[in-house]
Amino acid sequence: MTQVLTISCKLKVSAPQAAKLDATLDAFAQALLAPAGRRPHWVNQNMPEKIVNAIKLQSLCYREIRARFGLSSNKDSVPLARVAQQVGRRLTAARKVAQQKNRPVKTFKSGFVTYDARIFSFRERDWTVSLTTVEGRERFELDVGSYQRGRLTGSNPKAATLVKRQDGSSFIQIGVESEAPEPEHAVKATGVDLGRRDIAHTSEGDHWNAQQLNQVRDHYSRLRAALQRKVGEGTRSTRRRCRELLQRLSGRERRFQAWVNHCISTCVSGTESLAIVARAKATCSLIALEGLTGMRERTNQQSRSKVERRRVNSWAFSQWRQFLEYKAARAGVKVVVVPPAYPSQTCHRCLWLGQREGKRFRCVNPACGWEGDADLNGANGIALLGVAVNRGLLP
Repeated sequence: MTQVLTISCKLKVSAPQAAKLDATLDAFAQALLAPAGRRPHWVNQNMPEKIVNAIKLQSLCYREIRARFGLSSNKDSVPLARVAQQVGRRLTAARKVAQQKNRPVKTFKSGFVTYDARIFSFRERDWTVSLTTVEGRERFELDVGSYQRGRLTGSNPKAATLVKRQDGSSFIQIGVESEAPEPEHAVKATGVDLGRRDIAHTSEGDHWNAQQLNQVRDHYSRLRAALQRKVGEGTRSTRRRCRELLQRLSGRERRFQAWVNHCISTCVSGTESLAIVARAKATCSLIALEGLTGMRERTNQQSRSKVERRRVNSWAFSQWRQFLEYKAARAGVKVVVVPPAYPSQTCHRCLWLGQREGKRFRCVNPACGWEGDADLNGANGIALLGVAVNRGLLP
């Protein structure tokens, strides 16, 4: 099975090269985005919405894109034609995702350009990449560490994305293909129960308490609220300093969440026990997860305080699942998704519906009477369902 990993590498850019990259980013953004980036882009406005085939879309709007957005009047017209083609490919990919989620394509973020093998190349001997810009082909040196070098060594990447970050630095996100091992045969499962009191609780007994995480997230929420009030009420110098501080804080909570999700999926936890993928690999088990699609929509219908609503809606469970799935594939561990109905309310020993009160679960079956941690019971129930799904007993 082929797996694509994205390796983010910083570019060493001189002043003339920075101007060429900015011109390329502007041309690509103008084709993708309407003025101010608040409305659907030109191609999406003028091409039938039902077209999701990149070749068909390209045949309809390719020449117009090159003429409108400065991707034709240049001596390096052939490579620039490839850049123009990426606009249509980016749109058709977004339309396919939008159709799956039953919603329209609204807009795109600016500050990126997608590349394929004809307008991008990587050279390992001097750790450089070659990119097509609106002013010709340019070669850039990579400013990377041992992790990026280890992933890129011996690779032949075929695609990349140029990204300009808010601080003005330029990064190239290189897609590296690798062969993932076939999942090992497993007869047992490690169930994972997700929640707010414990971010994740496994059937092996490992758990990651959310108390400290919630403290960090609440701190950022209070700080942002206080600064935003001062931006509207303070003096001119106070407003300026608050805006600068908000700019520095931008993305810090998101990066914190990504770091925690990475740690839970593969690293070593604070209790010196193996994390989820490593534990499943060591015990020759598959990993069973609940299908939580639509969880936020269902929980938001309940009456809750503003703080509780923010805590539930702000944690990136979908990102955590993506991290877990791609790392499990690299380790040769199978991941299955089980039905979410009743695993936390069912006793994992006798399969009777029990009573759950907060973190405690009690089985009402007189012949069983199991009592203990509710999240541990739910994780064990998910593990049982995972084995049944793996054997084909459940859809």
